[in-house]
Amino acid sequence: MKLQVAALVLLSIIGCKQKEEKENTQKSVNIESSVAMESEKTFFYVGTYTDGASEGIYKYSLGADGKLAKDKLVAKTESPSFLTFSEDKKYLLAVNELTEGTVSSFKISQDSLQFLNKKPSGGMHPCFVVSNEEGFVLTANYSSGNLGLLKLKEDGNLTDLLDTHQHKGKGAHERQDGPHAHSVWLEPTQNDIIEVDLGTNELWFSEIDAALKKIKPKSVPNLAFEDGTGPRHMAFNPNGKWAYVYGELNNTITVLSIGEKGNYKVENTYSTLPEDFEGENTGADIHISSDGKFLYASNRGHNSIVIYKVNEDGSLNTIGYESVRGDGPRNFSLSPDGSYLLVANQYTDNIISFKRDTNTGLLTFVDEIEAPSPVCILF
Repeated sequence: MKLQVAALVLLSIIGCKQKEEKENTQKSVNIESSVAMESEKTFFYVGTYTDGASEGIYKYSLGADGKLAKDKLVAKTESPSFLTFSEDKKYLLAVNELTEGTVSSFKISQDSLQFLNKKPSGGMHPCFVVSNEEGFVLTANYSSGNLGLLKLKEDGNLTDLLDTHQHKGKGAHERQDGPHAHSVWLEPTQNDIIEVDLGTNELWFSEIDAALKKIKPKSVPNLAFEDGTGPRHMAFNPNGKWAYVYGELNNTITVLSIGEKGNYKVENTYSTLPEDFEGENTGADIHISSDGKFLYASNRGHNSIVIYKVNEDGSLNTIGYESVRGDGPRNFSLSPDGSYLLVANQYTDNIISFKRDTNTGLLTFVDEIEAPSPVCILF
């Protein structure tokens, strides 16, 4: 009898150990699965306008299958309408698009953005910000029509305003009654500046004088566009031979050839709208695929992404239009691997995910998620 009891106890102990080992194995599998799922996600930040439900900058994720998920609010700040990273990606910069414009700096951690400091942008309603490898920061101030120059310190804090570059002039359209700097690009080097002004209807060329910490205008003429174009944003072909300027007011893409000395010349102009479209529309954002084969631009009004095939001579062929399934696609972005295109619809408070066919350039709807007044997507 004692032997039978001992055997039963031994079997019970073995059974418990086996159960415990099985549970631990299952836990390990679950943890590994969770880590794997997390590693398949690509996180991105969303800039917003905070005159409604939004409180600032949000963090979302894009799955390997194109599905979208909201992470959380990562920074409370006023109308962070455009975002960029520092060159080393340790810090995130956001313009605060206000009458008294400011730029805010945040330290990036895995779970949040730590606010560091905020400085004047040098003008009214800043709508674009960029940073170079030396830590210089440029803002495009829309309402005051000028650029502001600041610098990031080693600890991520912004210096006081170092310099401004004021534009002068106007264009033929009613919205071109004065200068309206809309974006600024560091091309072809990190200290060369292309200033895109919707109001004066021109590209302005300058450079950062690192020693003097000033914006130094170049001795080359501004590049003027067809009356009423309203240049807004640019995209650059990876081959370095072509650039594309989106005209917000006349809904066109202007192809520019880039000469050996970095001079720009207007080559062709293409409409972003179907021939039979008769409604109101304004152009917004523009991006090119990393292989330089396809160009995309967003239409507000027609509410679409227009898709172009880029030819070897830089010219464009329209190959399709994809509805953005919302209203006001102010900004969109290609995922880092180019597999997906995400659109921020400002007026319908949603972000749309499209699968991108890298062979044809065409887009296929995958997912939709709510987002309060989204106007910038930053991977």
